[in-house]
Amino acid sequence: MQVSPEIFSFFSQLEQNNHREWFEAHKPQFKALETSVKQFGEALKDELNTHDSIERFKLFRIYRDVRFSKDKTPYKTHFGLTWHRTKPELRGGYYLHLSPKDIFLACGFWDPNPADLKRIRQELAIDGDEYRELINAPDFKTIWGELQGDAVKTAPKGYAKDHPYIDLLRQKQHLFMVRYSEAQATAPDFLDRLNAALQAVRPFVDYMSNVLTTNADGESLL
Repeated sequence: MQVSPEIFSFFSQLEQNNHREWFEAHKPQFKALETSVKQFGEALKDELNTHDSIERFKLFRIYRDVRFSKDKTPYKTHFGLTWHRTKPELRGGYYLHLSPKDIFLACGFWDPNPADLKRIRQELAIDGDEYRELINAPDFKTIWGELQGDAVKTAPKGYAKDHPYIDLLRQKQHLFMVRYSEAQATAPDFLDRLNAALQAVRPFVDYMSNVLTTNADGESLL
């Protein structure tokens, strides 16, 4: 199961011809590529379910929501794929972005609701060492690199600026990302490469799942 290089040439052309007439004329080509990407996503879901618990796979629609955007071009110039872990026990999700200019796999917590963010900070304030150990483990860091995401500039309300875990407490998002070249994305081993990366990130999402399904005393909320 491979990602077709035709995906990237198609989106390069669409970027130059982002209007309904061109898209409708090339719609059969798009539908064939869309089908192949769905098959790839389902195949990765099957692989993930040998070591994780994935509730569903989703391929985002090609059509842009232009109601509140200055950019009125009607079509996205990428495929976006997500794999949702089984809730409520498991949290976190996985996202794959396929475009000519940017190919990446992302994992983590992009927009935690206020209650979840409060609970994460509560846990990190008590003991951020376990979190640090997870994200600094060699197998994890070699693949996923550094923690990313928006953060407050000083300290969140209720926490001292000199708190020993202030760098973690400042985070509003907890994200990790792996970028790939087009050659890597179209290679026969790309699905295996993604699966291995998501195996490596499991300790992090499992830790966060445990935090978000328990209270500060470690009692289950489920």
